[in-house]
This record gives sequence, structure tokens and C-alpha cells, in this order.
Amino acid sequence: MINFNGKLLSQLDSKLRVDNRGYKYGDALFETLKVINGKIFFWEDHYFRLMSSMRILRMDIPMNFTMEFLEVEILKTIEANNLSEASARVRLNVDRGEGGKYLPSNESKVQFNISVEPHDNPFYTIDVNANYTVDLYKDYFVAPGLLSGLKSNNKAIQVIGSIYAKENDFDNCLVLNTNKSVIEALNGNLFLVKDGKIKTPPLEEGCLKGVMRKQILELLAKDVNVVVEEASISPFELQKADELFITNVIKGIVPITKYRKKEYGSTFAQSLVTKLNAKLRLLS
Repeated sequence: MINFNGKLLSQLDSKLRVDNRGYKYGDALFETLKVINGKIFFWEDHYFRLMSSMRILRMDIPMNFTMEFLEVEILKTIEANNLSEASARVRLNVDRGEGGKYLPSNESKVQFNISVEPHDNPFYTIDVNANYTVDLYKDYFVAPGLLSGLKSNNKAIQVIGSIYAKENDFDNCLVLNTNKSVIEALNGNLFLVKDGKIKTPPLEEGCLKGVMRKQILELLAKDVNVVVEEASISPFELQKADELFITNVIKGIVPITKYRKKEYGSTFAQSLVTKLNAKLRLLS
């Protein structure tokens, strides 16, 4: 079942109109949520990121778009799909409805839809025996700035970058901005570990304002034994790193095991996953 503006519909009845602005112009935003046994992980962070992004895109936020209202609609959709006592992946999509060309018409109204699917792992794990190989994606570049960091429906680089990765037998690719700095992976934020120091690109570089990125930075801030820096990462630094890992809400932390001729461990990433799961158990 799909939730369209609060109405539960079957997959067959949930077709978008061809003049939907999210479809025509990418005039839409989305949040990908992990929900376990009816508990939305990091819901407050997701909600405020969505509201901030809607303001940046000059969307007229409906008065009923409160945190409580959207949470109820998400959980209603979870229940309709018999996933209230399971692990689920949820997509909350917000668009400006129909009407207008580039300029929305006066009739354009913000609307939402929610879709869900089962997800295997309730907590975050790292397979220490798994291989995860990446390379740089250099066909196209991201413009620095906060607009690039919005979780919008315009994901052309992520789509063609994923195709490139598959064609070349990579598990993922790292994305560059127009200054040729490494800013993120195709599906998450990037962290670099070197001599006990942790580095991740700042949001101004054009990387996603990731919810899991925020959680990791909060965990690291509590560890007096590490130094954390939000700073540019050059491609030359990648092969000098002790560890590289990718973060997103669905998978948590994904260690990179190989970039070109360099192989990496995952000791720090494993310790971080333990702390992350401990935090989640307190929230559950």
C-alpha cells in the first residue's frame, strides 16, 4: 500500500499524474527512513532536514506538516503493509504538485507520498570478510554549495555513476566537486581515518547533509581520543588513509576495503558501529 496525502492506495491505484512537478522538473524532496518495530530511527533529524530543504526550495509548507502528523502517516503506512513488527525502509516524498512551467502556478500545492518495503537488518553490522571496492567517478562533477546537498529528486550523477560502477565491477564510486575535491560516495557521506584523526568534507563542498553523518559526528565528538575535522579531501589523500568508510541511514557504516592499489582495514569503523548500535538501543 502507498500513502498519497494521507489516503492509502494500492500500487495499481497510486499512479502519479504526468504533469506532477516532481516528475517533470525534479521539483521534489525525499527522505529515506529506517523503521524498526514501529520506531523511526533519527526521525527528528530527518524531519528538520526536510523542513529546512523545503524552505530552501521556497515551498509553501502546509500548516499540518508537523513532526507528529508525518510520523503518524509513516506509521500508518507501515501498518498497512504489515511491517509494524519488522524492519522497513521508507521513502517519504514531498513535491509541489501540479501546475506551471519552471515557475509554479498559483494552483500548485505541496503534497506527499509514502512508500515502504521490507528491510533485512534491524541493527547495523559490518561483515569483516566482505570486499568493497571503489574508484573515483570523474565524468561529471558536483557544484560546491548547500543546494547540492539537498536530498532532491534530481539524482542524475548518482544514477549514471551507479551504472558506471556496475559496468566496471566497483561496489561504489566517490564523487568529486568542481574544485576536484572528494565530497562523498554515490549513496552516502565519506569519512577518512589517518593516524587517529577523522576527516569528512564540510557541507559547503556540496556533499549531502546526511542524517547518519550527523550521528557519527556526534559520537566522535564524545571520544577524547580522536580528532575530528570537517575539511576538504583531495584524491591524493585517499591512498594515504588508514581507513575509509561510507555512512547512510539504511546501511549505517560501510568500510571501503580497496581503492585502486590501496587496501584498508576496518578496525575503527567496527568500533564505531558498536557505539552506534548502543545509542540505538537506548533510543528504542
